[in-house]
Amino acid sequence: MRHAIVTGASSGIGEAIVTQLLNDGWQVTGLCRSSVARSDPAFCCVNVDLSDNSSLWEIMPTLATPDAIIHAAGIMAAAPLGELNADISQRLWHLHIEAVETLVNYFAPRMVAGGRVVAIGSRTSRGAAGRSQYAATKAALVGMIRSWAAELAPKGITVNVVAPGATQTPMLKMPGRESSPPNVPPIGRLIKPQEVASLVAWLVSENAAAVTGQELVICGGASLR
Repeated sequence: MRHAIVTGASSGIGEAIVTQLLNDGWQVTGLCRSSVARSDPAFCCVNVDLSDNSSLWEIMPTLATPDAIIHAAGIMAAAPLGELNADISQRLWHLHIEAVETLVNYFAPRMVAGGRVVAIGSRTSRGAAGRSQYAATKAALVGMIRSWAAELAPKGITVNVVAPGATQTPMLKMPGRESSPPNVPPIGRLIKPQEVASLVAWLVSENAAAVTGQELVICGGASLR
């Protein structure tokens, strides 16, 4: 049974990814702040604050080396120039960048051919008014993932970013989002978390062995505007 570590497993896209992988026969270790009650014996929840790198490092030796690392944990922050908060920038960086950096830095040397790394980015990495801090971390994520893809390709490990547009998750209700509600994409609705999870499940499958270093956008046609 293949083993995946999924961050942000308690809600939204992370939760949908866990469900999809369990249905596909994976063993899943979920890393999240909130406990997750699942009856599936193939699922294990480990409580950790991923924005605290020292806490993450403490649990690393207790985790089995995965076949796939999927970083879905994230928070939204929206603020205009003149109201940017340095503490928010640090929290975004710790969660979006340092958490996956810690996981991949620790496990990549131990992973074997066929390993997979997928990070959930955002279409906002291209820039969005009032969301510069959030966009900056998601843009940095793309550069880091592409660099890892080049480094790990000789080992047969693929590394990719899945960048959703507006997705129907609890993140849409986070404080600060009220001032910049999501635009409905051309398909006439928000993206479903299960649709993002299906793309992630394909990327960690054997059929995606030739796909690496890519940012795959799933936005309901919003990029066409």
